Amino acid sequence: MRISIMYIEREIKAQFGIIQKLYNLVAVVGARQAGKTTFLKESIKGMNASYVMFDDPDAKGLFEQDIKKFEMQYMEGRDITVLDEIQYCTDAGAKLKYLAEKGKRVWITSSSETVLGKDVLSYLVGRISILRVYPFSLKEFMTAKNQTETTDLILERNVWEHMTYGGYPKVVLTEELEGKKIILKDLYETMVLKDIAKVFSINDIRKLEDFARYVAINAGEIAAYEKMSNALDLSFQTIKKYFDAMEKSYMIKRIPPFFVNKSKEITKQPKMYFFDTGLRNAIVNEFAAEPGGKIFENYVLSELIKQDAQPKYWRTKSGLEVDFIIEKDNQVIPIEVKLTASDSIERGLRSFIGTYRPKRAIVVFYKGVRKETVVDGCTVIFTDILGMRETLANVRSS
Repeated sequence: MRISIMYIEREIKAQFGIIQKLYNLVAVVGARQAGKTTFLKESIKGMNASYVMFDDPDAKGLFEQDIKKFEMQYMEGRDITVLDEIQYCTDAGAKLKYLAEKGKRVWITSSSETVLGKDVLSYLVGRISILRVYPFSLKEFMTAKNQTETTDLILERNVWEHMTYGGYPKVVLTEELEGKKIILKDLYETMVLKDIAKVFSINDIRKLEDFARYVAINAGEIAAYEKMSNALDLSFQTIKKYFDAMEKSYMIKRIPPFFVNKSKEITKQPKMYFFDTGLRNAIVNEFAAEPGGKIFENYVLSELIKQDAQPKYWRTKSGLEVDFIIEKDNQVIPIEVKLTASDSIERGLRSFIGTYRPKRAIVVFYKGVRKETVVDGCTVIFTDILGMRETLANVRSS
């Protein structure tokens, strides 16, 4: 199995550069093997820094039992110390507070959102900034493939591979397709057993895997908890626990509905997706030669998240819907997802435009032709994934 050895520049580099100058403590969080360690090791090159892995029981034990000895052993004389996988340590918040009060510069990583919980952040209010690292975006994926020039066919082929096998760096840099599948399945097993079951004290692994498979099969659908409870023979409380554990471990993502009345976003059922479509495909062993509509929809969702968007969905009681709604700087941007774009505009998108009067809307396609049209004063942009990213970036800078 051939794996390319190279470092791919991450899109978060500029943001990280700003954050680490403003805060002595920075938390870099994201899924296992998303590239956190590689990114930070690259960032400390040329610096007087130490890197501590808490998979090492000696380092973990010293950190938990005697923070002052840990400071002397690993931090004395260093400008920066990186503490990798902080979620494995008990009472980490109090220890980090001590280091912050000593003026130490510390970067921490975690594969679980639990590091952001009350046990850590309650000690570090105003002292720490959080940066999330996701699997490679399409732009990073194409950099890894040395793809600097594109045609419609080249882009379609790259989107297919990225969507089918996902963006985890090791997967992307592995050339053989069977090798990619093996890595994804191993990664899934590790995430379930180590990052989810262990961290969140879940004992019934089979039920947890049944739950993951159910979400994978139904990715892009509304998370109807009662229906899931009956199908999986799980209580509502267990389903909620599994959702929370998998979401905080960066495996799945729930997105709420869009309402003008913000309180309704909390009470209405979310849609469920995967952060990485390759991981989703590995769970159901489905690596199709041509993507289905729901998989492409999930893929678009993952690209929006990597662009620091917070998507919602819109659906009326009569069944009209728009796949994603982005809110930014008092603007509302509806996004409709199509495998193959045609000249027609769906009734749901027309209804949303008529109701909310957005300045622009996006129809993002897997196959199609870039163009623009105007509906009720709204500019509707038909474009591919890269065009969607460009359009949203321009909106945010305008």
